Amino acid sequence: VGVRRVTRRAPLPSAFFDRPVLEVAPDLLGAVVTHRSAAGPVSVRLTEVEAYDGETDPGSHAFRGRTPRNAVMFGPPGRVYVYFTYGMHWCMNLVCGPVGTASALLLRAGEVVEGHGLALARRTTSRSPRDLARGPARLTVALGVDGGLDGTDATRPRSPLVVSADPGAPSAGPVATGPRVGVAGHGAGHPWRFWLEGEPTVSP
Repeated sequence: VGVRRVTRRAPLPSAFFDRPVLEVAPDLLGAVVTHRSAAGPVSVRLTEVEAYDGETDPGSHAFRGRTPRNAVMFGPPGRVYVYFTYGMHWCMNLVCGPVGTASALLLRAGEVVEGHGLALARRTTSRSPRDLARGPARLTVALGVDGGLDGTDATRPRSPLVVSADPGAPSAGPVATGPRVGVAGHGAGHPWRFWLEGEPTVSP
């Protein structure tokens, strides 16, 4: 996995996210998430995402309706939904669709393309560059994302966390789909996990 410097650029507009989550998912692959923290910027090119389709999806946090925990999912498209899981990990999602639909994309994996040294300092157990953001919990650690970023507008240029297109990147390549990870019961077989075929940073 190589390291490329990603310059500051305009984030994807809210209209990009204001579509059905299953349309946004493959289009988001190859986009870059950048967190500009006090320690410095880290950017990750997304190679794997997972779709959750609101109150109609038993696998979604919004399936049983709105709660204080999942309220951001019901908000405007392009907001960041961050939650704590297993008592130890933060996971990051991007809200899709119109206000009230509560659809979101879990960011599962990516390639660190800026701030490699800072990402490595945060992910000291990584055995190789490809492992820095290879999985949803690793991705948030590498980026320095925690619950303080819940509700952030990732479409605003001055936001500390933005999602942008990466026109300087190589072609995203073919997109593969398969069942989501850790989803049981109805909806377990939905092919709503999307990843770039052949990418070494896709989660195991």
